[in-house]
Amino acid sequence: MQNNAEAKPNVLRVTDATMQFGGVVALNNLNLEVNKNEIIGLIGPNGAGKTTAFNVITGVYPPTNGAIYLNEHMIISNHPQGKMKTLYAGENNGKHNEVKVLTPDRITKQGVARTFQNIRLFKELTVYENVLIAQHVKLKANVLEATLKLNYKEERVMHLETLRLLEILGLIDVKDYVSTSLPYGKQRHLEIARALATNPQLLLLDEPAAGMNPQESDELMHFVGRIRNDFDLSILMIEHHMQVIMGICDRIYVLDYGSLIADGTPAEIQKNPKVIKAYLGVEE
Repeated sequence: MQNNAEAKPNVLRVTDATMQFGGVVALNNLNLEVNKNEIIGLIGPNGAGKTTAFNVITGVYPPTNGAIYLNEHMIISNHPQGKMKTLYAGENNGKHNEVKVLTPDRITKQGVARTFQNIRLFKELTVYENVLIAQHVKLKANVLEATLKLNYKEERVMHLETLRLLEILGLIDVKDYVSTSLPYGKQRHLEIARALATNPQLLLLDEPAAGMNPQESDELMHFVGRIRNDFDLSILMIEHHMQVIMGICDRIYVLDYGSLIADGTPAEIQKNPKVIKAYLGVEE
């Protein structure tokens, strides 16, 4: 599996990513890669730095140090500046000199989409409207053109694409339902559909199986595998349900106290003594 992964083009590369808040190092020197069409897991105990890593990758927080590459093009880079020059407690200080910070909307336009641990749908909007509104990130018309409806062709394409997505993802029959009236599992599917509406190359899923029962988790696992194939995606996912992670991921990275302690195939991770200790507090 690793040899095949090495032969695939690189979609995401995180290099020396460190996120420090004051004197607290929440993420320390993270290095990871996601190759084309891979499903990669990011796991670790609560507070290990997983969501911080997602926030750094998507531009919510500029890293204190390190760089992020998408399709081998740098999209984010930073190094300790100002007071952080003396406060910095992470690794590789002085290695990165360039400063490049993109906002989350610009990173979305670059081809990175994400979901959240707590579902964040537009609660008063319908299923259809939730997916449609996400497509506006691709809109080329300016405010005046939109106001005068000079972009009607572009709007028509977005409406047709919304219907296509809902059909593919099995949500077409509930398209006119208010989003929060859906069962929990369907709301998760809708959140993923909304992310897919931005036409990403890389999809970040933050605990997509949270709150699901075993049957829903199993359905989600098949759903994620299907959208990887149907949409030609690379996926990086945080998840606490080990059955989901071990059942679907090509490779897994493990964080503990903000630092990477292991990476490898699911079989390798299950036998890794550092991972066992981090989760169970024992050596064996």
